[in-house]
Amino acid sequence: MVLSRYLLLLAAALPACQPAIPTVPKATSYFPAPETGVKTGGIQVIPITTPKGKFNVWTKRFGNNPRIKVLLLNGGPGATHEYFECMESFLPQEGIEFIYYDQLGCGNSDNPRDTSMWSLPRYVEEVEQVRQALKLDKDNFYLLGHSWGGILAAEYAFKYQQHLKGLIISNMMMSCPAYGRYADEVLAKQMKPEVLREIRQIEAKKDFGNPRYMGLLEPNFYAQHLCRIVPNPEPITRSMGKLNQSLYVTMQGPSEFGISGKLTTWDRTKDLPKLTIPVLSIGGKYDTMDPAHMAWIATQVKQGAALICPQGSHMAMYDDQQAYMTGFVNFLKTVDDGSFKAGAKL
Repeated sequence: MVLSRYLLLLAAALPACQPAIPTVPKATSYFPAPETGVKTGGIQVIPITTPKGKFNVWTKRFGNNPRIKVLLLNGGPGATHEYFECMESFLPQEGIEFIYYDQLGCGNSDNPRDTSMWSLPRYVEEVEQVRQALKLDKDNFYLLGHSWGGILAAEYAFKYQQHLKGLIISNMMMSCPAYGRYADEVLAKQMKPEVLREIRQIEAKKDFGNPRYMGLLEPNFYAQHLCRIVPNPEPITRSMGKLNQSLYVTMQGPSEFGISGKLTTWDRTKDLPKLTIPVLSIGGKYDTMDPAHMAWIATQVKQGAALICPQGSHMAMYDDQQAYMTGFVNFLKTVDDGSFKAGAKL
């Protein structure tokens, strides 16, 4: 009888000793179909107004979370949303909603084929029109910009941070002149002298269409600093294969090895203290961008945190995936529940 009574007491106590089971969002709440009429899988084509007329840009909502909605700004400039597809392996299980978006001239969106429209201020106003159409606001709107998208995201925040709940600047410095110096003074010196010499000779002739140029950059620069997984994961290859060269060369210049386009003089380092919303700066140890600068960004804004992925390059969401995604998700969740603290380790 005593043993039986003991066993009953032990059985009653067991549930209290079990670890809490993580709350996983139900598919019925994460994957609703809000469209009326014909369902489109979350795709919404948004008409935008520009000084050159009206155009359409393509978006696709993935999931549903009334408090955490992340709009993704791709890099390049001129790549597509497709290299963000790795997010599908991480964010749905966390209940985080994210929105693919091809900027004007990119991917599934209209391409006006007019270089005068490749302008940072115009792209800022485009993002604002997209935000309004998607009904994003300060209670749910997070903006992640990667590479060129990080410039665009920062520039948007400087003008419209009142609409943001959080900002993620991924793999981007806040000074293009400093980016150019880092490429010249640090990354170039890591190359073999004979390789760098030949690259510089081709650049001096402006012979960027020479297959030898990319033949040198791909193994000696891109495989070291752009994405350290070779061959690249398929979504990267597919996205970059659709790169709008007109947009890329106009804004960035003909190579990731430094900068020579419209963005050459862009520098917002002195304005960073104006950002009062929570900001996460992500970088990679082997990035095309200076990891020290990207960590420094977090110290200049009012509420900043830095995540420097120890195995990552410019595409750290692939070549240091666990570090990138864990830190990114932690940032979103701590901002959402109010526990985020500046300088927090993510």
